Amino acid sequence: MNKGLSAVSALLCIAFILTGCRDQLTPEERLKEYVGHWNKGDFDAMYSGFLNKETKEIFGEKGFVERQEKLQTDLGIENIKVTYTKPEKDKEWDTEEPASFPIQVKMDTSAGPVTFEKTMKLVHETHDEKENWFVEWDTSFIFPELGEKDKIRISTLPPARGEILDRNGLPIAINGKGYEIGIEPGKFTDDAKKAELIMLLETTEKYIDDQLSQSWVKPDQFVPIAKVAKTDMPLLEKLDDIPGVLRRETPMREYPYGEALSHLTGFIGVITAEQLEKRKEDGYTESDFIGRQGLERLLEDRLRGEEGIRIYIDKAEEGAEAITVAERPVVDGETISLTIDAELQNETYQAMRGEAGTSAAVDPNTGETLALVSSPGFNPSEFMLGISGDRYKELEENPLKPLFNRFTATYAPGSTIKPITATIGLEAGTLNPTKGITIKGKTWQKDASWGDYRVTRVHDEAPNPIDLNKALVYSDNIYFAQQALDMGRETFVEGMKRFGLGEEIPFSYGMKSSQISNKGTIESLGQLADTSFGQGQMLTNILHLASMYEVFLTDGVMYKPTLFLEEEDAQVWKEGLISAENAALIQKSLRNVVVDGFAQAANLPSIPLAGKTGTAELKATSEEKGQENGFFVTYNSENNAFILAMMIEGVEDNDGSAYVAELVSNVFAPSEE
Repeated sequence: MNKGLSAVSALLCIAFILTGCRDQLTPEERLKEYVGHWNKGDFDAMYSGFLNKETKEIFGEKGFVERQEKLQTDLGIENIKVTYTKPEKDKEWDTEEPASFPIQVKMDTSAGPVTFEKTMKLVHETHDEKENWFVEWDTSFIFPELGEKDKIRISTLPPARGEILDRNGLPIAINGKGYEIGIEPGKFTDDAKKAELIMLLETTEKYIDDQLSQSWVKPDQFVPIAKVAKTDMPLLEKLDDIPGVLRRETPMREYPYGEALSHLTGFIGVITAEQLEKRKEDGYTESDFIGRQGLERLLEDRLRGEEGIRIYIDKAEEGAEAITVAERPVVDGETISLTIDAELQNETYQAMRGEAGTSAAVDPNTGETLALVSSPGFNPSEFMLGISGDRYKELEENPLKPLFNRFTATYAPGSTIKPITATIGLEAGTLNPTKGITIKGKTWQKDASWGDYRVTRVHDEAPNPIDLNKALVYSDNIYFAQQALDMGRETFVEGMKRFGLGEEIPFSYGMKSSQISNKGTIESLGQLADTSFGQGQMLTNILHLASMYEVFLTDGVMYKPTLFLEEEDAQVWKEGLISAENAALIQKSLRNVVVDGFAQAANLPSIPLAGKTGTAELKATSEEKGQENGFFVTYNSENNAFILAMMIEGVEDNDGSAYVAELVSNVFAPSEE
């Protein structure tokens, strides 16, 4: 035989033998491949290439592949990690006997982690004329206690939404009770009363008829129609008068202070499509309630809590107890306490008499926000339960704008800024508080270069010479304009910046920032004059305005306003704004404003209030008279527990800022109203 041919034949023989050896994988090599597919969740490959004949006959592709794929989705299974204990080196395998391997399974589920160990066997079989090792499988490799006929189930326990309390533990937004309104068909027979019910619940005849025509309805059964807050007593009383209309208690979010705290608390409601799109990955569904406005929305992640989830095996044997596979306990939402004094907030809101405006109260010793009011408010429960389009339109078109949150907005502060202007001049050394200035007439201008622009004062009867005290008591615009010109634009702007104008308010609730002007600069001497008494382009937030007055009671410190009791008290925002000596001068004059000036409506016999009024004139069109917003910022000069700032819109026909001083006085002494 040719030697070359013999060599080739030998090589081919060796290659054939090696190929045969590669087809005959060891049990460990087969298990390794199987585990690799398992870790990837590739159940198709596991079924088609690795299961033994008996397993396939018992479970079929549906029982193996589809079931496990569905379980992965339903149970939130991810991060599967399957390992096995390797056999000793050079282990010899008997094809007549099963090959056994300890395996370890770890996975995460929506109810928490699951781990278990089992023994997996591989048997040597011939499939499609090829011999190999194949896996013996049963349902216990899904979960150890799972039998072939058992069911895997999942149950959820919704968390209680966290509650919002005031500083004294009084409820602001809580999980309380309301009423489900229903009809007992056998007693609801009066068509006139049906029309009345439709009007009261703002629904339709078709909706009522559809509810009553459901297949399960019987004459003596309660048929739910609507839900009503338990605070809506006028509506409930009218509903009680309709024969066949009943009510029963049902769990419901409650807002005990209603309109008074509405803009701050906001409300919950069924999740919107837009919110669902953003929060889908957080487990929300289209039927969930979510914070829709105010603190309910701002604190959603803290208030929501975490639902409890239990994955368990429902055993097929009668009377057998269910077996828990994994369980995540329910975590209720947080209870959050505010710095707000709900009673003070309510008294302030009531004192505003439904007028359009805003108020803020701060503790000058800590910076805590005690009240944050926007008036008029709205009924949060009305929105929570689902407001009708007509009702929403009615609120939206209301000229008092009850849906507009005024405490987040900014307004020209008018003369309430004059004590701040005085502070800047005193600290800069350009304002001598005892030096009098002779001012004649109602108007004044620096010189002819000002053209038609003149500064106007309201009280030209103020006796000359005008010093700082008289300027504050008579709220003299000309005095403060001249003082601002004496200190100059740079000193004035820098001084206002030191009070925080032009920067973001360090507050937990979104607020519009106060400003010196649109550009943050003063472009002309005329603008400087206007800005010195809170006009021009100056705008302040009501909370910021109240905080600025802290410096007169703290010898120059202004604290960061806080909203949550968990926040640290007395965090310094600004300091060194006024000396103790100059602060005492301003305090004395602010008391004189109430005693001798134009805030005498707040001159209570037993409560020595001190403060400053202000009127801001809004630009008018040629056809309309300009609107005036009235302000009053005040505190009890003997017990400075809080500073209260209030603004009322449109006071031009209602005694101006003196009217606001009267309203504020009722907060300090409601019984003396």
